[in-house]
Amino acid sequence: RTKERRCGVKRVWKQDTMPQEVDVLKISNDDAAFILGKSGRTKEKIARVSGAELDLFEQSLTLEIRGSEAERRRAKKYVECVMAQRVGPVTIDDDSEDDDLTVIQVPTEAVGFVTGSQGNFLRQVEEEWGTLMFFADFRGRGSGREGQTEKLAIFGPRRGRRGAQLKVMAAVETKVPNYFTGDSKPDEDDDQDEWGTKTLVLKPDELSYALGKKGMTRKKLAKSSGCIVEYVGYTVFMSGTREERTRAKEYLDWLFDQLKGPVYVDGWEERDDCTCVDVPQDCVGYVTGARRATLGKIEEEWGTLMFFMSTNMRARDREQQGRRDFDGSEKLAIFGSRRGRRGAELKVMSAVETKRPGYFTREIQKHTSEAEGFASDTFPMDESELSYALGKDGTTRRKLARASGCIMEYVGQVAFICGTMEERVRARTYLKWLLKQRHGSVYVDDLKDRDDVTVVPVPRDAIGYVTGNRGQSLRMVEEESGTFCFVEGGRGESEQLLIFGSVRADREVAERLINNLVNEKMREDNDRRRYDDRDYGRGGDRYDDRRRDDSRDRYGDRGDRRR
Repeated sequence: RTKERRCGVKRVWKQDTMPQEVDVLKISNDDAAFILGKSGRTKEKIARVSGAELDLFEQSLTLEIRGSEAERRRAKKYVECVMAQRVGPVTIDDDSEDDDLTVIQVPTEAVGFVTGSQGNFLRQVEEEWGTLMFFADFRGRGSGREGQTEKLAIFGPRRGRRGAQLKVMAAVETKVPNYFTGDSKPDEDDDQDEWGTKTLVLKPDELSYALGKKGMTRKKLAKSSGCIVEYVGYTVFMSGTREERTRAKEYLDWLFDQLKGPVYVDGWEERDDCTCVDVPQDCVGYVTGARRATLGKIEEEWGTLMFFMSTNMRARDREQQGRRDFDGSEKLAIFGSRRGRRGAELKVMSAVETKRPGYFTREIQKHTSEAEGFASDTFPMDESELSYALGKDGTTRRKLARASGCIMEYVGQVAFICGTMEERVRARTYLKWLLKQRHGSVYVDDLKDRDDVTVVPVPRDAIGYVTGNRGQSLRMVEEESGTFCFVEGGRGESEQLLIFGSVRADREVAERLINNLVNEKMREDNDRRRYDDRDYGRGGDRYDDRRRDDSRDRYGDRGDRRR
């Protein structure tokens, strides 16, 4: 590629692509450290919120910003705010053409509470919602409650800004009760808007139940409905599209209905957010767990809402049940996104299969779906294959699922592989490679044609160090990066380690960790060589002479007689 610099802007040409403009900012050494942040987190945060790519060159003290005109403009604005923080208060122009700003008034007595120790609370909110947040002064905007509040600027996409705003409102309400909810009406909804907010005022005992332990109930309502759900004082704020707000309100109502008795959802068959699993009555307690612990873990993992519906089923439900005795089972309703529901459903099926072997898999055979979209494949295994593919505490199964981007669950001895066709093909291929490793090395035929692999050359004498005792070091790399790694065989004297994963960023993490291990090994070898050269090289003769002299002094004549 060739580059052209003009007035602080580089235009980069890549083969078969349109020219991509790059803005170049000259920064100071102190600014560079501030923009980079601890472990590069601030730079990554600016890139994530703006949508631009940032490259910081510390030697030349330049920052390159790549992206569309809007992305570069936002990134430069955020960088200027970060640099301004270093020397004093941030001042923001209120006439920005970017629709990326929400301002919230924070009472002075709550500013420290909202900021947190060393800014930790604001950083947590930024991380959760993908935003940038600063206390700032504004040009061209009214001062509001002068001297009583400070303005908190929230930059980011609309959903992220609203989630962060409600988090801050909840924190302020804890410190200054009724600051935001003093004028709230019992029930409000922006029905006229596709995107809006619905509010609902709860009673004190209802709030405790709707919040759950460590906020788990609120989180599962938000994840399963796709709606932003936050409790500001005793008021529930539900923000999102009209469909998301409707779902969140329904789920919240069902939650409270369970306090009165079993709940049955009429018309669940026609809903596109519901899946039902028939659970044998003797497995209900096992699936639920002590004090609902097992169901709670599944809900947390897959972002779903789950409850057993009333056992007083209608006659049509009995007629729909074909291969199992309906009188001996209860319906478990799972609400959420399709991917979340399928993952939770397979978790439940796996638990039932543990108690009742063959209940779901007795008639299951190997099947590969031809559907391009979301579908399920099945892959039966024998006991030895299952044990190897499961791994200790299920670590191998989780590794394959995360690396492929696919849902993978073992129900009995059958692997259920669910996702798009691309995800399923990856998962099946990874599973086959894994099982082949039991009998020897694996050779990848289509390595050059794959877009899910990173090849890392490793010196032959460092392979053992990188893999570790019984592969322990490599397993740690896989767990930290969410990838599937192995040393390829069948290429003669060459040694190359293959990193597989659907997400490029995960593969880059694994590549960095592996290169660190290689460098550690090379440093150890170099240190050992220097030590050997010092003791046994040119100084070796002097060492031997000194040892002979010591022998004469120690043994004297006896030493002579021994000779």
